[in-house]
Amino acid sequence: MNTSPLTHRLSVLLNAKDQELRPALHGFALFVCLFAGYFMLRPIRESMGITAGVENLQWLFTATFFVMLAAVPLFAWLSARVPRLHFVDWVYGFFCANLLLFAALFLVQADSPWMARVFYVWISVYNLFVVSVAWSLMADVFDSEQAKRLFAFIAAGASVGGLIGPALSALLIGPLGESGLMLLAAVLLAIAMLLKKGLMRWRELGGAGRPGAAPTESTHRPLPGNPFSGITAVLKSPYLFGIAVFVVLLATVTTFLYFEQARLVAEHFPDRAAQVRVFGLIDLVVQAGALLSQVFITGRVAQRLGVGVLLALVPLVISVGFVGLMLAPSFGLLAAVMIVRRIGEYAFVRPGREMLFAPLDAESKYKAKNVIDTVVYRAGDAMSGWAKTALDMLGHGAGLVALIGALCALLWGYLGWQLGRRADQRSQTTLAVSVAT
Repeated sequence: MNTSPLTHRLSVLLNAKDQELRPALHGFALFVCLFAGYFMLRPIRESMGITAGVENLQWLFTATFFVMLAAVPLFAWLSARVPRLHFVDWVYGFFCANLLLFAALFLVQADSPWMARVFYVWISVYNLFVVSVAWSLMADVFDSEQAKRLFAFIAAGASVGGLIGPALSALLIGPLGESGLMLLAAVLLAIAMLLKKGLMRWRELGGAGRPGAAPTESTHRPLPGNPFSGITAVLKSPYLFGIAVFVVLLATVTTFLYFEQARLVAEHFPDRAAQVRVFGLIDLVVQAGALLSQVFITGRVAQRLGVGVLLALVPLVISVGFVGLMLAPSFGLLAAVMIVRRIGEYAFVRPGREMLFAPLDAESKYKAKNVIDTVVYRAGDAMSGWAKTALDMLGHGAGLVALIGALCALLWGYLGWQLGRRADQRSQTTLAVSVAT
């Protein structure tokens, strides 16, 4: 197939083959739409949390977890009845309808505390589900070898969307209002559905560059299993259970650092305006560093060194950072550790985590993955938050928290290394079978 010089140069820059450039760009644009829409609504969520009562936030977190528990079986039930080719359309179509409903309700009951509570819980569920389904789609469309090269660039779309969304919210909240922003978010989600069609069409044609011809699992049939098959798959498979534990350890390390950040920022920057400037500067550095890493570094590291290196490198650095905080706690060191963690999570850990699902069957990519990305993730948040509270009650101070954080990070890194090696082995086995047949 003949390609233009510009297409070839762009493919080389993004570490893609010429025939993979279009689907890679579709995946990138899909994540731009999803994250721009979410981050556009996120300030509304925060204001809804205040409207619902700051003293009630812990109940909103609890409600979110239980809604997740109820939603996952419904998600699995739908996947067992809708062909995989159209599954994303049903999920995103449902959330589009929700956004349109909220847009109408906010026109008439914008100041209702109960409306605020419902929206807060709903958008917390919405975010995890639409992102989880998007990554399930990517793991379905691209094989393991392609995932190593392309997932980091596709993930960069989330960083771009994370920059665009807050800017749109600030610019348009005046002329459009909250209801208008919800309508715009629904439009962005509909565009993501259109981009999904292009990706699945490319997959149906065999995914140019795959070692075999057409994909072996038909997308024209629903996924097998019952509404609880995703949960049982995670519990039965050591590999999937390992990914679940990996996510819990990730949440634990993140929560410990988040609490320590809140403590040190409050000590060093008592003025609220100064705190906002500090957080803004950290966000700017993180987004810039994540984008550069996602586009130019991550895919090449995964391709040459394997998924295990992607998943182990950041936890090891974070472990050293925790030791430093234990010995000499300072805001400068904490800021550096937080920046490394967030850049590393966006650019290395999240793409690497999604690569773990690329060699698996479709049921694992959609059902089991959704359980891990939603219920397990929120459970990890809740458990680590209570664990941090319990450690504070022991009265040993930040040193004990940093020590336990370092041990968790080491275990997180070791588990990531082992999971990455397993994923690479599965990929090689799949490739050998495809070439042999």
